[in-house]
Amino acid sequence: MAQTQIRFYLDESLSPEIANQLRLSGIDIIRGPLGEDDLIHLERATDMSRVVCTEDDDFLKLAARGIRHAGIIKGIHDVHSIGDWVKYLRFVHSICAPDDMRDTVEHLFRIDL
Repeated sequence: MAQTQIRFYLDESLSPEIANQLRLSGIDIIRGPLGEDDLIHLERATDMSRVVCTEDDDFLKLAARGIRHAGIIKGIHDVHSIGDWVKYLRFVHSICAPDDMRDTVEHLFRIDL
């Protein structure tokens, strides 16, 4: 059976509080292990069909090299708050299917609701 809802993978650049708040909404999100190479994180997330959420530019470089992935959402440190991340990921979760995100890079923007 095909996966119908996006699942997320937070890298270590983001606060675990983002995952905690999204889980309260029933969203499937995990946090990758600390201290691993970005390529390992991207490969693991791809194997698990999870969209990587990060503030790390290295993931954009990996995608630009043509490395396949389940999706990347990139924010900016000191610009995007935990609340910005939570609102945006809830929004993406509500409107996108996993196939919509495959090999796509999205940049976080603020959602004022």
